[in-house]
Amino acid sequence: MAEIVTNIADELLASMQQAVDIMDGQMAPGRVWSPPAFVQVSEIRRRMNLSQRAFAERYGFSAAAVRDWEQGRRTPEKAARTLLMLIDREPEAVERVLGA
Repeated sequence: MAEIVTNIADELLASMQQAVDIMDGQMAPGRVWSPPAFVQVSEIRRRMNLSQRAFAERYGFSAAAVRDWEQGRRTPEKAARTLLMLIDREPEAVERVLGA
């Protein structure tokens, strides 16, 4: 479906048609990415030499969530796992963005 989109209504209709085509198997979806199901929160935090509370405060998590993740009582949601991966791999970039 390589039509020229001339207005928002046409764009919405084209998007809906693409969704139908993907669901019918007539079109491949765009890039799909999901973070890994498991992230070693305790290892990331320890490498940063931060307490659970300090880690939570620095990155906007609750201290209870960090504790529960580390003790295996909860699993971080996709967005949190993505942020945790960024903290692990590119901590300076996260610090710049957060202004920490």
